[in-house]
Amino acid sequence: MRRRETRRSTVRYESVSVVTCALTGGVHTPSMSPALPISADDMIRQGKDAVAAGAAVLHVHARNPIDGRPDPRPSTYEGFVPALHDETDAIINITTGGSTSMTLEERLAAAVHFEPELASLNLGSINFVFSAPAKRDREWKFDWERDYLLSSEDAIFSNTYRQIESTIKTLGDGCGTRFEFECYDVGHLYTLDHFAKRGVVKPPFLIQMVMGVQGGIGAEADHLLHLVRTADRLFGTDYYLSAFGAGRKQIPMATQSLLLGGNVRVGLEDNLFIGPGELAPDNASQVSKIVAIMAQLGVRAATPTEVRDLLHLKGRGNTRIAA
Repeated sequence: MRRRETRRSTVRYESVSVVTCALTGGVHTPSMSPALPISADDMIRQGKDAVAAGAAVLHVHARNPIDGRPDPRPSTYEGFVPALHDETDAIINITTGGSTSMTLEERLAAAVHFEPELASLNLGSINFVFSAPAKRDREWKFDWERDYLLSSEDAIFSNTYRQIESTIKTLGDGCGTRFEFECYDVGHLYTLDHFAKRGVVKPPFLIQMVMGVQGGIGAEADHLLHLVRTADRLFGTDYYLSAFGAGRKQIPMATQSLLLGGNVRVGLEDNLFIGPGELAPDNASQVSKIVAIMAQLGVRAATPTEVRDLLHLKGRGNTRIAA
């Protein structure tokens, strides 16, 4: 679970790993896969199936149920978050990233409304380009999709130091929510170190290495090793490693994370496929695939109770989520 160094500086592997499933995200559009969850019913069904397959954490965004575009409104989250909370024991991790087209207030709205145990927090402003699918021949279900994808070439995902600190104070200090710190490049680790040294955030830190996004660090094994070595120097044993690769590098990078004693994230937010040229039928299929790989490595999926203890979460009864 956590990387620990022995006196000989060799890595000791724990026997459990946290599996996060990112159900839908804000990048892919409905025309790209019929399996992408859009409606509240989609989110509930696929979320429950992902938990049954071994996910302890569900990372959630919301979609407009009519046309599938990213939707920051708490009322849209109300359609599925309470049901996932009541019908599973999973930790609900609500995004504060949303999409590049949202304001900070819109991105925080759902997390502020629900005061969840866990929320994502991007560690910096980056170019976040996801236009490639718009340049391929396809039939579009909705008129917003192609322009939305292309607009990413002229947009910056903004998370300045002031915005990061505001999010930490609003959700962390104000609501008791802890964070999944999303690291898109090595400099983001130094951003987290800055806030840690100031006492703005306190360990243990769950650091999610996000790799393969155009505009961020590439999804390569040597890059992950560099990130991990940097995090080891900055945070010692005060952090938990998790990593994933966007697109076809999803499972390879998750497996690399396991080999480094870390945790994993899968889900249709990050990759629409289950194998080369084969669309995943649902989120649970990706969870099952990584759990099977874990079993071959002698690692089991951590339970939600274990994750709550490891990350010092406030507990499901201390959120504002209720059906």
